[in-house]
Amino acid sequence: MNNPERQQIAKIADHFAYEGKLIGIKEHGNGHINDTFLLTYEIGNMGTIKVILQRMNKEIFAKPEQMMENILGVSAFLKEKIIKRGGDPYRETVNVIPAKDGKPYYVDDTGEYWRSYVYVLDTCSFDMVQSKEDFYESAYAFGHFQSLLADYPAETLYETIANFHNTKIRFATFLKAVEEDVMGRADEVREEIQFVLDREADANFFTDLLEQGELPLRVTHNDTKLNNVLFDNVTHKGVCVVDLDTVMPGLAMHDFGDSIRFGASTAAEDEQDLSKVSCDMELFAIYTKGYIEGCGGKLTAREIELLPMGAKIMTYECGMRFLTDYLQGDVYFKTHREGHNLDRCRTQFKLVADMEAKWETMQEIVKQYLK
Repeated sequence: MNNPERQQIAKIADHFAYEGKLIGIKEHGNGHINDTFLLTYEIGNMGTIKVILQRMNKEIFAKPEQMMENILGVSAFLKEKIIKRGGDPYRETVNVIPAKDGKPYYVDDTGEYWRSYVYVLDTCSFDMVQSKEDFYESAYAFGHFQSLLADYPAETLYETIANFHNTKIRFATFLKAVEEDVMGRADEVREEIQFVLDREADANFFTDLLEQGELPLRVTHNDTKLNNVLFDNVTHKGVCVVDLDTVMPGLAMHDFGDSIRFGASTAAEDEQDLSKVSCDMELFAIYTKGYIEGCGGKLTAREIELLPMGAKIMTYECGMRFLTDYLQGDVYFKTHREGHNLDRCRTQFKLVADMEAKWETMQEIVKQYLK
């Protein structure tokens, strides 16, 4: 980080209700969307504390005020539940640090929105599954998150990204991107385009069931990657679900499916050697067990039955989104090399094909929880 950038971050930090002397600034995490910094403050003779400072991406979250209102509402609800259960509300959910004017964000001179969180000490996160136990713990954490919020009125939350997991609309957006072909890339990805077209029924599946009233609308996290769970450094238990930007009304199968898409894959999300990419059935079984146990009986039998479909559709949808972004000129996801979004797309489609080949096994794994 160059000196002018450090000076800019320090200037932004002055607008938050921090205590002590700022002694350290460094970039933090590797998210696709927001810019995140870890700040260290010295407080007299009491040592140091750390906080997270983050610039919200207005291109993705067009209404940051509504997003922060969702986060405040859900985190306050979680704190109350955690306290009643004898837990630690400063380790088990996010805690927003307000700006000096009392708002949960600060708007700088250029119109950029910033927010801050208490940094959860003595925890770590993983970008890839390190052990089966860690994957189980992440599943339990996301399931427990769902359980704690089971009686939160989902309909009162703002939709921070409109139609985020409305795969039917994602499909329509994809068709438009193919037709417009603004970057002239469509001809080189005809095979990938056809893969999406062949599965149009999957794009409509959950949307149709929801419209028919066959599935309950829930408060969902909508970005249930492994690295959005913080693990205790000593116990290795999943202690806190973070990154609540996309918390909004949704389906339990979406949360489950996104975790499988990311965590049960045998390769990185952007792996270029597709021979390395498959859906690990042992990890699928471990995550299914942890998620259902974490949910503590809050899921309906129909939701449990549809968990494999959640895995397939979320992987299909994500691949379609990567392909759409590639066709549109890489305007949504951060990329780090030429064709990065295309690589991501291809790994997702390889996973979908692998799930289809293992479909009976996935259904058998889930059936044991329907007894």
